Amino acid sequence: MADRFRITLGQMNPTVGDLAGNAAIAREVWAAGKAAGADLVALPEMFIAGYNAQDLVMKPAFQLDAMRHIEALAQDCADGPTLAIGSPWVEGTKLYNAYLILKGGKIVSQVLKHHLPNETVFDEVRIFDAGPLGGPYSVGNSRVGSPICEDAWHEDVAETLAETGAEFLLVPNGSPYYRGKFETRLNHMVARVIETELPLIYLNMVGGQDDQVFDGASFGLNPGGNLAVQLPAFDEAVAHVDLERGPEGWRIVEGEKAHHPDAWEQDYRVMVQALRDYCRKTGFGKVLLGLSGGVDSALVATIAVDAFGAQNVRCVMLPSEYTSAESLEDAEAVAKALGCHYDYVPITEGRAAVEQTLAPLFEGHDADLTEENIQSRLRGLLLMAMSNKFGEMLLTTGNKSEVAVGYATIYGDMAGGYNPIKDLYKTRVFETCRWRNKNHRSWMEGPDGEVITPRVIDKPPSAELREDQKDSDSLPDYPELDRLLEILVDRNGSIEDCVAAGSDAETAKKIERLIYISEYKRFQSAPGARLTKGAFWLDRRYPIVNRWRDRG
Repeated sequence: MADRFRITLGQMNPTVGDLAGNAAIAREVWAAGKAAGADLVALPEMFIAGYNAQDLVMKPAFQLDAMRHIEALAQDCADGPTLAIGSPWVEGTKLYNAYLILKGGKIVSQVLKHHLPNETVFDEVRIFDAGPLGGPYSVGNSRVGSPICEDAWHEDVAETLAETGAEFLLVPNGSPYYRGKFETRLNHMVARVIETELPLIYLNMVGGQDDQVFDGASFGLNPGGNLAVQLPAFDEAVAHVDLERGPEGWRIVEGEKAHHPDAWEQDYRVMVQALRDYCRKTGFGKVLLGLSGGVDSALVATIAVDAFGAQNVRCVMLPSEYTSAESLEDAEAVAKALGCHYDYVPITEGRAAVEQTLAPLFEGHDADLTEENIQSRLRGLLLMAMSNKFGEMLLTTGNKSEVAVGYATIYGDMAGGYNPIKDLYKTRVFETCRWRNKNHRSWMEGPDGEVITPRVIDKPPSAELREDQKDSDSLPDYPELDRLLEILVDRNGSIEDCVAAGSDAETAKKIERLIYISEYKRFQSAPGARLTKGAFWLDRRYPIVNRWRDRG
């Protein structure tokens, strides 16, 4: 019997719907594995289709196209190592999330996902049929068990594989990031290893897809839960992992153990990667944004420059008579520090023209929020005009605190194609700016050093839509607001929970009301990078029409 087995892992970045492109990546990884003498080349869950493809995989024409690409891949990779790759697969009238084993020009084995996740961003129960509990497949003279993603979070699939002769476990995944996710994954996989007493290799994809970022961070565990191999987080990697067979069976040979960054760096990397891949995969090479002199737009500008380089980012200051001299100075300072293009487009004349046009209709009515929103919507109109003219995608800059309570103008400052900080509370915005000023990494396209002037971070936040306006005029101070939002949104908590945490009941009820009545805005808002399990979009879905309130 052979005493060594080599797996080439493709921790790669597919694009949803790009079947030919994803197949080309698979061929490249397979070729690298062949050159390295691999017995098995493995790619992640649903790799040929890209993940999370949602309802796209329910389209019969897409299913057939994906299956044709798999069959062609089997032919192209006939002379060499076995190839394992995830794909949608149809058997009769049923559609499966499948892991297909290709060898000698044919599909020699099929693994069908049994446990279909139906929570947070996943809706697989509606899309796929559940496969049966199955056994391992053979590669050479070894038997491999492959619980697909969610299947490894439950003990029954791995136990069945061990009982039916699996000698080690290879777990293909499409597992997206949220803060603290790696530790959660690791704990579940350690449990499977302890239960089965088998080595386990966890293979995850990387890259951004809409609001989600797949963070890679693939790893291998030996019996007892000992970490043998750990791939980098967020980076593509082709890694050759060896197993050796001894008296007690297969064991993973100790290999690379990449360092994982802390939570602040991970969040920032996710925001950069999400924006970079969203634009790359949708065909945008340049972006623009309104740079107000405030902290949110400064952070978004920095993320954009780190994603694309300063030469591909346009910052636009659109001042009114309410824009302070400090804001003008601060916006220009941020643009200069980042090295990106900076335009100055006053809105005073345009605003006067709009108000003059509406004056006959508004006669006898006092100025109110309407006039403030005109300013915001005029800025949105001008920015969208520039986006159309220059072919640059407009970024919107509202943080999670504002998105939660609707402290934003629909068709105004909410206009845009993507929002990198949509899942970042205001208090974390401040700290993230401070983190970026002190830290620089090789994956950042922007400059090193202090790129966000401290005054931008330290001054009281204001929309500057009326004289002496402050955010605190309308909302609790951000530390208190964010504490309430974490309870009501991230933890799905109650007014009673807010009071138990030290908040005033009436304030909590006010914030809860704002969350609910702002749902219609979020339905129309741009997508943004998911950082938590309480992100607005697929994680949290509420009706727009909703009269229920927690009476405490």
